[in-house]
Amino acid sequence: MSEPGHIELERSVASIWAGRRHREDYGDVDALIESIVRDGLLQPITITPDGMLICGARRLAAIRKLGWKTVNVWVRSGISTTLGLLLAEQDDNLLHKPLTRTEEATLYAELKALMVEEAAGRQEASRFTSNQENPRSHGAATVAAPQKGDTRQQAALMVTGRNAYTSLERINDLQRLTADPAETEDVRQRAQEELDRIDAGGSITGARHRIRAAQALAELDTLAGDPAQPARIRDTAAAGAARLRELEHTARPADLERLAELAVERAKTATKKRPAQLAKARLHAVEEPAREFLPVRSFVYLWDELSTWSERYDPDMIGPALSDEQWSMFENAVAATITFLDAARVARNARRDTA
Repeated sequence: MSEPGHIELERSVASIWAGRRHREDYGDVDALIESIVRDGLLQPITITPDGMLICGARRLAAIRKLGWKTVNVWVRSGISTTLGLLLAEQDDNLLHKPLTRTEEATLYAELKALMVEEAAGRQEASRFTSNQENPRSHGAATVAAPQKGDTRQQAALMVTGRNAYTSLERINDLQRLTADPAETEDVRQRAQEELDRIDAGGSITGARHRIRAAQALAELDTLAGDPAQPARIRDTAAAGAARLRELEHTARPADLERLAELAVERAKTATKKRPAQLAKARLHAVEEPAREFLPVRSFVYLWDELSTWSERYDPDMIGPALSDEQWSMFENAVAATITFLDAARVARNARRDTA
């Protein structure tokens, strides 16, 4: 069997064959033929050791129209058995068992990697003209560099028959997370659970939202347990993590991700100042040195989350239940909110007056 990357200088064109997964719409083959006649075949076709086409369907179609008997090829071994079967399909019945969505994604990633490898060689070859011979080419067709996204589209179409690369890429992201040592064990386990859910017919978009929320939750847990962090950051992170765990089975996935991102942002920007100091600092913000403020988007998320907070709690229960410190924190937060509201209203009205 040939080693990966072995160049076989003289392969019979008739011995190269392609399964039905390769596209049949080759575009402007005449322009490609002119390029081959003028500059030669600057990049070999990629095949398996038994002659099955992997990459280069347009080039193969062009040289067949030119009547070539032999052609330089790049022989690529090491392809998985399943991908080999997929590419070898001659009819719908070759693969008796339909692929699951995660199996499709695995094949998509493997095929895309082969195509990217082949495209890189094609781009290198296209830099050379008939007046500057490429020593690697052994004589291959100059072709335009593939348009952005073409590799993903082609790989997705060959594997699934649909232009579904966005979904396949998202599944690939989950697959990478399951083996990423930089992630926590919980995140890796949740990623695998999401993959199982997808194979059972679950939403890929929902899985993406949930795994991002899980990553944010892991970050909150890390902040909460880090003794090097200020106490207020640890407390805010712990409170945010607890709230997320309360909501993770009831909130919509998109909402859960949004709340998780907000909780991380809130924890990271918490300080060691006590609530009374924070309220005073906000009153004199104009006297302080320039500070970095959170974006409007974050503010909208915060108040979207808080928009119905008063409907979710019973004042007759909350009033007696809070400690003096908790009550003071609540009063200071309300006072600071009212101060902020007054200042924001003045700025809003001033802008309207000048509009």
